[in-house]
Amino acid sequence: MKLLLTLFFILLQGFPEASGAAAFEKADQDIIRGIELLYDGETDKAEDVFRSVLAKKPQDPAGYFYMAMVTWSRLATGFWSREMVQQYIERIDRTISVARAVVQDGNPDSFTYFFLGGALGFKGRFYLMERKWLSSFNLASDAVEALKVCSSMDPSNKDVLLGLGIFDYYTAKLSGVMKFLTFLLVHRGDREEGLRKLNQAAQEATYSSFEAKSVLLHIYLYLEDDRHKALLLARELATRFQRSRFFKYLEGVACVRLDRDDEYREVAAAMRASAERADSGMKAALWIRQSLYLDATHDLFRGNHKEARRKLDAILSMQDPVNDPLMIAYPLLKKGVSYDLEGARKTALGYYEQVMSMENGAGAQFLAEKFIKKPALKNDPFIGY
Repeated sequence: MKLLLTLFFILLQGFPEASGAAAFEKADQDIIRGIELLYDGETDKAEDVFRSVLAKKPQDPAGYFYMAMVTWSRLATGFWSREMVQQYIERIDRTISVARAVVQDGNPDSFTYFFLGGALGFKGRFYLMERKWLSSFNLASDAVEALKVCSSMDPSNKDVLLGLGIFDYYTAKLSGVMKFLTFLLVHRGDREEGLRKLNQAAQEATYSSFEAKSVLLHIYLYLEDDRHKALLLARELATRFQRSRFFKYLEGVACVRLDRDDEYREVAAAMRASAERADSGMKAALWIRQSLYLDATHDLFRGNHKEARRKLDAILSMQDPVNDPLMIAYPLLKKGVSYDLEGARKTALGYYEQVMSMENGAGAQFLAEKFIKKPALKNDPFIGY
């Protein structure tokens, strides 16, 4: 279960990007711009860009795919309303149907299979969250087959290594029902091969390099316990996407895990400086809550549980369900973790159940369920999530 939860959180972080080709020269520049806006948290601006891509090429799956990624990005930042979930389903299904129509018409190019594979993979990830194991794995298998076709049509395309690497790594790491399915469907996975592909994509891919680095950052921080590599990746991404408070947070977590408290304090100070530079009170508050959340995470790893709760309560006192639902559910979750670390299991369970009962748990229910089944323990890497 722990690995399935990790897979959910890793995949929730990002979205694959398109590789370059002559047929998409103009659209590629727009897509790159839209992707960078998504990484920097500018989802509304990114949606405007992708709408223009879609308007220019309505018979192509690219625009539909990235419209779905806008919605996925909003889900990833805590906006789990029924309307947002329904929009995601509609957009990803539309991408699949458009791509398949191009295939059936007999005129697909490598991009058709790239976006078909990406859309099938993201639909499979959604089924994974719903515990629809067989449907999820079948979709993932179909996604990989589409990516392999893309690669065979354009062997120079290194961007496909992102999806192929993810599949190799996680089919090797899964357990339980999903592990059984990997044997049933004759794909055993390969941890080393998955990491090799992801690292190659990070270094050589034209457009999915940053996403491969984001995936590797989460793998190294939460699964492989390679904190030095995690810190290098977090710093690179935080420097590149300076409006992203999430990459900056992960940089701080990596410093904490490496016992580099002076560097952690520098990261926390930089987050507070970002709040001071923000062009609106709402954006400033986003940075302030995230910096407090980093401070609370530091306290939990250092055993300062009461101090962590004080900071988590400060976040909850300035909660903003419209603009920052993530910083409601996760502070409540971490209050539960703080009590688990003190041995106060009954109190901890009360917080986990509170998260489970929230109308918008912002994705925190998956960790709450994990900690309900097994209490949080000292140095659990998920304390840093």
